[in-house]
Amino acid sequence: MYIIIISYIIIFGIILGSFYNVVGLRVPANQSIITPPSHCPSCGRRLTILDLVPVFSYIFLGGKCRTCHSKISPIYPIIEAATGFLFLISFLRATSIEEMLCGWLLVSLLMIVLVSDLEYMLIPDKILMFFLPLFAAFRILYHTDPWWDALAGMAAGFALLALIALISRGGMGGGDVKLFAVMGLLVGMKLVILGFFLSTFFGAVIGIGGMLLGFIKRRQPVPFVPFIVLGMLTSFFFGDQLIAFYLNLIF
Repeated sequence: MYIIIISYIIIFGIILGSFYNVVGLRVPANQSIITPPSHCPSCGRRLTILDLVPVFSYIFLGGKCRTCHSKISPIYPIIEAATGFLFLISFLRATSIEEMLCGWLLVSLLMIVLVSDLEYMLIPDKILMFFLPLFAAFRILYHTDPWWDALAGMAAGFALLALIALISRGGMGGGDVKLFAVMGLLVGMKLVILGFFLSTFFGAVIGIGGMLLGFIKRRQPVPFVPFIVLGMLTSFFFGDQLIAFYLNLIF
């Protein structure tokens, strides 16, 4: 029975991941997420059910369009598989329905803005404005402890990033500022602050490593959302343990 539940959660996450690809690609381009139906961006052929099976269609087709043989972006199966995996991790690590749903909401937002940032280097306000009332409704239904921690998290996420954007004079984008404010409403002050510092840590380590290996050129624009995904998910899943470990080191 447990294996069946896990399988359903993975499939559910993968299917949503396929939808998140559509949202992340179409919303920044001001396109409808409903019409036109999914099609090959190269030849325009409408995709069939066989072309739309998440992850597996990409593998069976060898990463190419069945008609024109143009390459299909690997972002599609990566987001689908990652969403399924992260939904499962949220389920396995959760100690309550509230915690599991909170994880699914956070993963959903991050996967959509990840697609958008990788494709356009943009975090659309439309996406953030959709999740903001959704997160607010979730926190009304499931209060943080203390209750004001959600509001403090939103304020901290906004203020911290806004200050850095002001000091760096554009080094931090407005989309990043608003994204952390929205995430702070969901996860609270402690985890959003930790998530920010982990995001910058991952960004610095991977960025410096990329430059040393020649993958990233100096002053080359690099999407920041992939590092936000790593930082915020590490904070959400392991934040309490990381904070406890740090406090044990200094006290």
